[in-house]
Amino acid sequence: MSGPRMTIDGRVAAAGSTFGVVDPATGEVFADAPECSRDQLGAAMDAATRAGRSWRAAEAGRIEGLHAMADALDKGAEELAGLLTAEQGKPLGAARFEVSETTRWLRAAAALELPAETILDDGTARAELRRRAIGVVAAITPWNYPLLLAGWKLGPALRAGNTVVLKPSPFTPLATLRLGEIVNEVLPAGVVNVVSGGDDLGAWMTSHPAVGKVSFTGSVATGKKVMTSAADSLKRLTLELGGNDAAIVLDDADPEAIGKGLFWGAFINCGQICAGIKRIYVPEALHDDIVDVLAERARRVRVGPGTQEGVHLGPIQNRPQFDRVRGLVADALSDGASAAAGGAPLDGPGNFFAPTILTGAREGMRIVDEEQFGPAVPVLPYRTLDEAVGRANATRFGLSGSVWGSDLDRATDVAGQLDCGTAFVNDHLALDPGLPFGGSKESGLGVENGHWGLEEFTQLQVVHRPAA
Repeated sequence: MSGPRMTIDGRVAAAGSTFGVVDPATGEVFADAPECSRDQLGAAMDAATRAGRSWRAAEAGRIEGLHAMADALDKGAEELAGLLTAEQGKPLGAARFEVSETTRWLRAAAALELPAETILDDGTARAELRRRAIGVVAAITPWNYPLLLAGWKLGPALRAGNTVVLKPSPFTPLATLRLGEIVNEVLPAGVVNVVSGGDDLGAWMTSHPAVGKVSFTGSVATGKKVMTSAADSLKRLTLELGGNDAAIVLDDADPEAIGKGLFWGAFINCGQICAGIKRIYVPEALHDDIVDVLAERARRVRVGPGTQEGVHLGPIQNRPQFDRVRGLVADALSDGASAAAGGAPLDGPGNFFAPTILTGAREGMRIVDEEQFGPAVPVLPYRTLDEAVGRANATRFGLSGSVWGSDLDRATDVAGQLDCGTAFVNDHLALDPGLPFGGSKESGLGVENGHWGLEEFTQLQVVHRPAA
């Protein structure tokens, strides 16, 4: 099939060449996507620059525009969900939910305010602090939540008065390209431009002189390249990168009571989520019970194509990531770990991997030390709580973490000892558009969501004048 096309300056833009988009449930190319040329990117940047002059001046229009975008995407939700399932692999119900969450985030951004603040008024002078748009934002999104993470960037960027050139992952370009077509029916031309292509396009965007801000979600390795590319012109940056989130189970936890939350904290979206649980630390006395609860759930989960009724988990989105997860699990098993559930790919076509619970893993194994980003999680016993906290924090990542126990005050105290951007208690991935989201260490720079995320898309201006 011929997929959606790019949108540049409010118009559909054809491309001189295309690339194939693979259905991860079959391993076969099912659609073509446009390959943006350097000249077309330049046209998109010029359009965004022109549109910014009037867009930043019309605050009421920006708020109305965000609501109009959300309404338009709601109307196209079924089409968008179908494209998302076809290219990303997630079950259709999860795809519909992603679309609805995208519009929820857009509406939440529309409700945010950027009031001026008087910071000096001493009778001789008055100084007011204002937050102004930066200009053109280059937004680059990953393949695990293509639409939702586009919404995380588009909402605050547009609310603050910026214009956007948006690039989805080449693994999942179609739903985002269609989003571009839909929202350009209700927005002024050039406010949102959507282009698609590979790594070269991303590099052209992050180094382009028209760009004042780069908002990137993806791997640590690519994030470092983005930072280097943006350095020449000192572009503003928000980098939401990887995670190796630890969950610590306390000795007063009830395995049956926490089993569902622990399992889906690790396996939602087939484990392909940066802030999902990647390691579970449990007291030695609870180890076997926790493993039994998780393994039983893993064996019950239905894995299959996202279009099939009753499927809980789809395939791993792309073959390189499938091969990585398979390699991490195989390395652990060959080094002494055991699979209480799963442990291998499923038979048949596509990138399907059995939900895997590993025991006998330890620090030094890649499955523990690295971010697996797939449907496999190690369960690691500990003897003392101080030991568990130390091991949880002994990572270059610092995105999220969680603590699970019956005594909420005690669990909250332990959560405060985790070196991460968000520490959950008896939950994981409780994300909300009003809560700031970001990481410490190599998990990123800056935050998204809430007024904190909105302010990331602004620059401060002090207006100083004599007293009247």
